[in-house]
Amino acid sequence: MRLLDLTLGRVVEDALTALDAAADPIAAIGAGSVIVPATRWTELRDRVGATPAGPIGVRLGADRPDLVDRLVRDLDRLALIAVVFESFRDGRGFSIARTLRERHGYPGRLRAQGWLLPDQFRFLARCGFDQIAPSDPGRLDEWRAHLDRFSVRYQATAADLHLKPAGQEPSYAI
Repeated sequence: MRLLDLTLGRVVEDALTALDAAADPIAAIGAGSVIVPATRWTELRDRVGATPAGPIGVRLGADRPDLVDRLVRDLDRLALIAVVFESFRDGRGFSIARTLRERHGYPGRLRAQGWLLPDQFRFLARCGFDQIAPSDPGRLDEWRAHLDRFSVRYQATAADLHLKPAGQEPSYAI
């Protein structure tokens, strides 16, 4: 899957693959480089070794903000959290991103995925998303054009409060 990486400022191929429903989940998670549904992760996390062979990501729907609290204990183990927007009108994914970044200090990749509009680009970035995977990957160049569109910010975020990983300027500081 192709996506826009805001930190790199370009379109890239996704390094992680979705968990195959037919695969042994413990073996797949142990091998790493996989994205697991958040509900499945919370069921299996205690059976997975402390150091998988590659990065692990979880996918949660914007309609499941309750799962954020269940993921908090694992934030240091998760390289990616993908928030799936079922509709461009659903703002709960923005709240999930701000909660993960500002309240819980999540330093990993945060991906907005699904039914999104390029007009939402700045809001996604300011809420803490650093990857965007829209449902229509043919419009990624249009999304890329939004990177340099605005230079002024009017509201503070975690980036302004200096809640960022040591030595890094997070993408949500754009």
